[in-house]
Amino acid sequence: GRRKIVIQKIDNSASRQVTFSKRRNGLLKKAKELSILCNAEVSVIVFSCIGKLHEFASSSMRCTVDRYAKSKQDHHGEKNRRTPASAKGSRRFKAATTCHAGLPQM
Repeated sequence: GRRKIVIQKIDNSASRQVTFSKRRNGLLKKAKELSILCNAEVSVIVFSCIGKLHEFASSSMRCTVDRYAKSKQDHHGEKNRRTPASAKGSRRFKAATTCHAGLPQM
């Protein structure tokens, strides 16, 4: 079977790069599987130690990030506040609602 490893920084740079690559691929594969199996909106953003971007998004990354930001605001006391009528005509409100047409709002 597999042996347990201690979760700490890998000192050897070659081993660290191999581990990063394998685990990144595994993470992105699991994200894709989760989105398909559970019909979930999933986005994963990973930056390597040299700053290279790796990402997966089951739908638009921009829309998912916007939805995340809105959800964070809602969970910080904004949830019970109604959207002002003036905001409903705004460009930002329309963008937030059109990105997720057909998705349940949280």
